[in-house]
Amino acid sequence: MSKKGKKYIEAFSKVDKNKFYNIEDAISLLKEIKFAKFDETIDISINLNLKKNHTVRDTIVLPNQFMKPKRILVFAKGDRADEARAFGATYVGDDDLIDKIKGGWDEFDIVVATPDMMKDVGRLGPILGKRGLMPNPKTQTVTNNLKDAINSLKKGRTEFRANKNGVISFSFGKSSMDNEKIKENYEEFIKEVVKKRPSDLKGAFIDSIYISSTMGPSIKVNFVWR
Repeated sequence: MSKKGKKYIEAFSKVDKNKFYNIEDAISLLKEIKFAKFDETIDISINLNLKKNHTVRDTIVLPNQFMKPKRILVFAKGDRADEARAFGATYVGDDDLIDKIKGGWDEFDIVVATPDMMKDVGRLGPILGKRGLMPNPKTQTVTNNLKDAINSLKKGRTEFRANKNGVISFSFGKSSMDNEKIKENYEEFIKEVVKKRPSDLKGAFIDSIYISSTMGPSIKVNFVWR
């Protein structure tokens, strides 16, 4: 058994798999059993009760940011391009950036486009789609309001969505953060997920919630939102 494996098993043994922990205790336990030497990311996994026709997808700005600044690329022309530069976009362009991306350039994290650019940006579908970066009105990345879009992205606005199995996986903190700040992010995220409950859904919306650190075991969290 590897040294890493022994540390994981030791951490795993401290988690009662049959217990629902309140969020305060779950966060404290995550830190108590931490064995990695780097600042681990804290993740949440929410299992939802969804039907095949249900979609859960939105964006959120957490109250306490923890991720490094993201490189924002904006497809725009003329005055819109000037606005994007003024509001702090990392890269701004049109056909020049499209050709650059086709050539293999990928040094950006988020893509925004004005509506008039989408016909051209659509040619990048196979490339951007594979990275989950294709601009979409549902994630507020196809817009003429570049000021609000760029400002919210700089504040950490991030997309979340349920996969085909009804599971949302999302990062909401770092192990170095104050426990209360981690809790605030958790509560804000749960609140936003609950807002996406399908109107025709019967019964519970959330089946289970687990949180974990990058290297640690999952901890089952008690919850009252249904």
